[in-house]
Amino acid sequence: MTLSLRKRNLRTPAPRAEDDGVAPDDLDARLASVSALGDPVRRSLYRYVIAQPDAVSRDDAAAGVGVPRHVAKFHLDRLEEDGLLEAEFRRPPGRTGPGAGRPAKLYRRSSRELAVSLPERRYDFAGRIMATAIATAERDSIPVADALRDAAAAFGRELAEQARARGALSSGPDAGLVAAQEVLAEYGYEPRSDVDAGGFILANCPFHALAQDYTDLVCGMNLHLIQGFLEALETAGLEARLDPAPARCCVTVCHR
Repeated sequence: MTLSLRKRNLRTPAPRAEDDGVAPDDLDARLASVSALGDPVRRSLYRYVIAQPDAVSRDDAAAGVGVPRHVAKFHLDRLEEDGLLEAEFRRPPGRTGPGAGRPAKLYRRSSRELAVSLPERRYDFAGRIMATAIATAERDSIPVADALRDAAAAFGRELAEQARARGALSSGPDAGLVAAQEVLAEYGYEPRSDVDAGGFILANCPFHALAQDYTDLVCGMNLHLIQGFLEALETAGLEARLDPAPARCCVTVCHR
C-alpha cells in the first residue's frame, strides 16, 4: 500500500542521506500527517485548496466545499499543523494603508513532500543513486555499472556518518552496532538480529518493486550500498553478502 502527496522541483542531486541536514521523517509523523486526510471534510478542503491557482482564504474554502467558516478554519489549521498546507497573510487586493484591515490568512499546498509506504519503500533514494550514476557515467565516459557501484557505496558512507554520530552519543560495547541498525531501519531495511550468523538480516527491501523487475541491478546496488556503509563504520568482522531469500532484502550482514 502506498500513499503519496507530492510537489517536487525537478533536479538531479548527488545521493545524500539527508536533505539540508534534516534526517528522514519519522514514520509515525508521516503516518499522522497522511491520516489527517481520513476526515472527509478535511479531505475535501485539501482537494479544494490544491486545485486553486493561488492561495485561498477561509471564506473561499468554506464556500468551495459548502461548510461553515468556523469548520473550514478548524480543518485548514489542522492541515497546516500536519504539514499538508502552508499559510501566508495577505491583504485583499486593492486595500492598502492604515484602514485596509488585518491581512487575511491564506492557504496553499505545502512544498513539503510526504510519502508513506507499508512496507517501507524508499524509491526516492534509489532514484538519486541511479541519477547520479547516469550523470557520472556520461560525464566521465565510464560504464554505468561502475558508476552505480560507486554511487551506491557513497550513499552507504553517508548513512555511516549518521550512525557514527548517533553511536558517539551512546555507551556500551554494542553501541556502534545498535546505531547502525537504527539508521538502516530509518531507511526502510528493517534489520533483524541473526544469532547464527552473528550479524543481522535485512527483513525488508526498500526498493522492492525495482528489484522484482531488475533483480541483478538492484541487488548489486544494495550490496555496494551496505558494503560502503560497513566499511565506513569500520565495524570489525562484519561484511555484507548477497543471500537472496523470499520476502526480505537480498543482502545480509554477517561475520567474515
